[in-house]
Amino acid sequence: MYVTPKLREAEWETHPHSLTEQYTFTDGRIQITGNHVQRGDKKRSDYILRYNRDFPIAVVEAKPEDAAVGQGMQQAKEYAEILGLKFAYSTNGHEILEFDFITGKESNIPTFPSPSDLFSRLNKSEGLTDKSIETLLSPYHHVTGYVPRYYQQIAINRVVQAVLQKKSRILITMATGTGKTIVAFQVCWKLWNARWNKKNEYRKPRILFLADRNVLVDDPKDKTFTPFGDARYKIENGKITKSREIYFAIYQSIAKDERRPGLYKEFSPDFFDLIIVDECHRGSARDDITYPT
Repeated sequence: MYVTPKLREAEWETHPHSLTEQYTFTDGRIQITGNHVQRGDKKRSDYILRYNRDFPIAVVEAKPEDAAVGQGMQQAKEYAEILGLKFAYSTNGHEILEFDFITGKESNIPTFPSPSDLFSRLNKSEGLTDKSIETLLSPYHHVTGYVPRYYQQIAINRVVQAVLQKKSRILITMATGTGKTIVAFQVCWKLWNARWNKKNEYRKPRILFLADRNVLVDDPKDKTFTPFGDARYKIENGKITKSREIYFAIYQSIAKDERRPGLYKEFSPDFFDLIIVDECHRGSARDDITYPT
C-alpha cells in the first residue's frame, strides 16, 4: 500500500524507467524423491527497479508495516547478488534501508533514490563515458513471448560493459543449454545498433563469429542471427568480401596450411572490431589446432 507510491514519487514509473512487481526469476530447484519429481520454491522479488526495460538496477523487498525495516534485507541482498545488481532495499512502507554493494555500506534513507541517482552512482564506479553509456543502454532484440532469462541478461550486460571498458579478452562460462548463442547474438545486436566500433568511426562494427565446426557456424547464422539480414556473410570456399558486418567462419576456412593459403591474411589485423569464439574450451583449445594468431 505504501511502497509503490513511494517508488512512483522517486520516478520509477517515469519512462524509460520502470518497476516490476512480484518478479519471479527462477522456476525452483528440481527435487527428486524416489520416482517423484517436483520443483522447489521459486525465487520471487517484490520489486525490480529498471533504469530501462533491459537494464535492471535494484531489488526491493517489502515487509508488513509492523515489521522491522531490516527484516527483508538479507533476502534483498541475496536476490541482488543472484541478479547481478548493485543496490538492495528493504522497507516496511515507512522506513527504507539501503545496501550499496559498490561501497559495502548499509544505511537508512528517507526516500528511494531516483533512477538518475542510482545510475550515476553505478556509472561512477564503472567509469563509462557518455557514448559508452548510450551503447550499454541500447535495447535488446525483442521477440514476442520471449524474454532473456536473468542469467542471460547478466551475461549480455556484463559482456557489453566489458567491451566498452576496452577489455581485450572476455570469457563467458555457461552450462550446455543455457543460451550462449542467444547471449552472443544479443551482445552483437546491442553493439551493432549502437554503431560501436574500436575506432569510434560512424559505422556499424565488423564482427567475426568463429568456431571449429560448420554446424556451430551455420546454425547460428541461419537461425539466431537472422535479424541481421544481409549484414551476415559466411567465409567459405576460399572466397571473402569486406562489405558485410557480421561474418561467420570456421578456423579451417581462414587458416593457412599445406592445402589452404590463409584467408585471414586478406583482413588487416584491426579489420574486426569484435571476434566471438564459440566453444573455445573444446576444439579451439587443442594444442594442435591451426588458426590465425
